[in-house]
Amino acid sequence: MPESALHFFLDQNIPREIAVWLRAKRPDWKVSIVQDAGLTGKPDADLFRWAQANRAIIITYDEDFADARLFPLGSHHGIIRLRVWPTTVEVTKKALNRVLAQVPVSDLEGSLVIVDLARIRLRRPPSGD
Repeated sequence: MPESALHFFLDQNIPREIAVWLRAKRPDWKVSIVQDAGLTGKPDADLFRWAQANRAIIITYDEDFADARLFPLGSHHGIIRLRVWPTTVEVTKKALNRVLAQVPVSDLEGSLVIVDLARIRLRRPPSGD
């Protein structure tokens, strides 16, 4: 996925301010949020389908999205699972800044990225070799 085509989909648990911040940080990125997609209160499966139909990387605090049995690696365009506390705008920005600085955009495609306060774990989809 070319960096200029990057599309993020923020789960309903991510503060709206994060969308504003991401758009300002990189105006060439597309940032969508659950509320604007009309999916507020919908099940994760609906959010997942929307993200796949729109080739978006999901950003969430929701641990269910990190469950590879529900959302297998390679079946999605990418998931960034934030395991940070408190879930404030400031802490969320710091976590996302770390991901964007340390994980190449090409590694986000189809991968699960789990970010906590100390480290970033990247789980890539199985290769088709």
